[in-house]
Amino acid sequence: MTMNVEVSKPTPNTMSAAEKQARIDLAACYRLVAHYGWDDMIFTHISARIPGAEHHFLINPFGMLFSEITASSLIKVDHDANMIEPSSYFVNPAGFTIHSAVHMAHPTAGCVLHLHTRAGIAVSAQKEGLQPLSQMALVFHDRVAYHDYEGIALDLSERERLVKDLGDKRALILRNHGTLTWGATVAEAFQRMYWLERACDAQIAAQAGGTPLHLPSQQSRETAAMQGELIWTGAAGLAWPALLRMLDKKDPSYRT
Repeated sequence: MTMNVEVSKPTPNTMSAAEKQARIDLAACYRLVAHYGWDDMIFTHISARIPGAEHHFLINPFGMLFSEITASSLIKVDHDANMIEPSSYFVNPAGFTIHSAVHMAHPTAGCVLHLHTRAGIAVSAQKEGLQPLSQMALVFHDRVAYHDYEGIALDLSERERLVKDLGDKRALILRNHGTLTWGATVAEAFQRMYWLERACDAQIAAQAGGTPLHLPSQQSRETAAMQGELIWTGAAGLAWPALLRMLDKKDPSYRT
């Protein structure tokens, strides 16, 4: 069960229905990352845009484990990580440098998800990056970008370079660092990250076998990538309610 951690909660009567839903979905995403073992203690971040003209965002309080995150504990910030509402926690500036870059460049980015998993870091350290070794990897054919490591992301000027490297793609491998995905919704960003992490896992496992690897044809890579678009637009909407049902059975406190 979730530990009780004191944070400043938003006032319910001033919160829009859209913000309430964004908080629930983002808190669920944090819990799912913890469920799948993708979290990195209190580090890495997932952010969500609150619908509306204010350009406000939600992100985790720095110091809470992903398994502790609740809808009300999320911190509301602007593009510069200034807190809109008071909290006993603060925002990790390095984390929001990366997230704000994507949100500012892509107004349709409803959620940005960034991880430091073992497999993701391992693939990010390989010169050739993600290889077409599995069906999961094939759906990313020509749909994943790369950004070279520049140190801990404290320099705001890195945002311009990161956005340039990302281009119009929705998946990014941060060299020697980790993985990043974004989507119009939390469900879409999570679905894309799920397949990217599975692809990285499969690549490391295949390479560990020590035997020559088979690479699918160029045509099959392109076909799988086109089919993959159906995953992002259709399957995400089907999988997300099922994932929430799983969380509700396990521990529904993320909704609070």
